[in-house]
Amino acid sequence: MLQIPASEVTLPGDLEIPAKAGGLVLFAHGSGSSRRSPRNQAVAETLREAGLATLLFDLLTPDEEAADACTAHLRFDIGLLSRRLVRVTEEIANDPRCASLRVGYFGASTGGAAALRAAAALGTRIGAVVSRGGRPDLAGDALAYVKAPTLLIVGERDEEVLRLNERAYTRLECEKSLAVVPRATHLFQEPGALEEVARLAAEWFRKHLRAAG
Repeated sequence: MLQIPASEVTLPGDLEIPAKAGGLVLFAHGSGSSRRSPRNQAVAETLREAGLATLLFDLLTPDEEAADACTAHLRFDIGLLSRRLVRVTEEIANDPRCASLRVGYFGASTGGAAALRAAAALGTRIGAVVSRGGRPDLAGDALAYVKAPTLLIVGERDEEVLRLNERAYTRLECEKSLAVVPRATHLFQEPGALEEVARLAAEWFRKHLRAAG
């Protein structure tokens, strides 16, 4: 387990690098979640099988998580979450094991907005972004400044989030795609739904991170 400095805090993370990795994907989890999210863990395993390194880390400290469980105020602080994602990206770039790997972001729920805002801040240093059931609308004006190829994945039956993604999609000026998983709801709990998310993400990252690398 890594301990990653991120401005005023240190965040725990799990870095796994398969042989001949073709890129590194940082995971930004969503509301009330953590690096141990079973859904993100499952997607990360698929990405590693596709030859991509993964870094799953907590955006909040244990004390912050405890406070947020009562108030839910930090999980929607996209500015805070995106700044920490930028700092973690800069720190991991200094790790000799990752120095040659092109970086991508996988964001879920509010983590999708944090990933997009961080990608806008870092420009061409980010090779690709994937948002799963995300809230890209919360990235606000940063959407127009995202340079990284971006894939938005939403469940067909997650109707309100789908509408928000469709609106955000029109504001993105980078290479982009919107994938709607049939019959899936917000958490992609339906049979085969999460597997489809992982397949789509792996294809997107392999295409763009390997090409950029």
